[in-house]
Amino acid sequence: MGKMKSTRRAVEEKRDEILDAWSPRTRTGKLVQRGEITTIGQINERNLPILEPEITNFLLPELQAEILDIAAVQRTTDSGRKRSFLVTVVVGNKDGYVGVGTGKSLGVRPAIQNAVKRAKLNIMHVKRGCGSWECGCGGEHSVPFKVIGKCSSVRITLIPAPKGAGIVAGAEAKAVLELAGIKDVWTQTRGDTRTTFNYARATIDALKKTHKLKTKGGAAQ
Repeated sequence: MGKMKSTRRAVEEKRDEILDAWSPRTRTGKLVQRGEITTIGQINERNLPILEPEITNFLLPELQAEILDIAAVQRTTDSGRKRSFLVTVVVGNKDGYVGVGTGKSLGVRPAIQNAVKRAKLNIMHVKRGCGSWECGCGGEHSVPFKVIGKCSSVRITLIPAPKGAGIVAGAEAKAVLELAGIKDVWTQTRGDTRTTFNYARATIDALKKTHKLKTKGGAAQ
């Protein structure tokens, strides 16, 4: 009980710090600051855009971030070759919210910061469930039914798995699924999964479809 109170106090303190340093520039931000919007779900219901990372920071103060890829990018200019860094990051609270973003800069640290910012702007809710006929526990440890996600040449299928199966997926997809709060799932992939961003975005696309109804063939596509 004491640990829970301590955690809540830390969350409230973090939110107070965000409010003190934040001057909202968008309608959504102002609604959040005034307390008229208290969840990401309410933003989605009103079909409002998230254009300030502070919105996500305030509503989901326990977000975690993980770097998926850091790539050096070179381009030729009149003054010679210039190198920059392209970073792919996933953020999530391990409880139904996740987002992926990329950031580019001349330095690694600012590229990471830009990627985290974009990931927070892309935050979305994931519907979880127990769609496995082998389990049927009614919990929220897997996906509710089979879903298929695509990005460029990459195609990934998320298949409900029973409790204890774990996340059977490649490293990038596994990171996205873990931060979304998925604990058990089987996956099938096709295409060039070595392209980190496309692989991560395909996984996000599949998770988006957890809010859709199943098709006649048993999967939301």
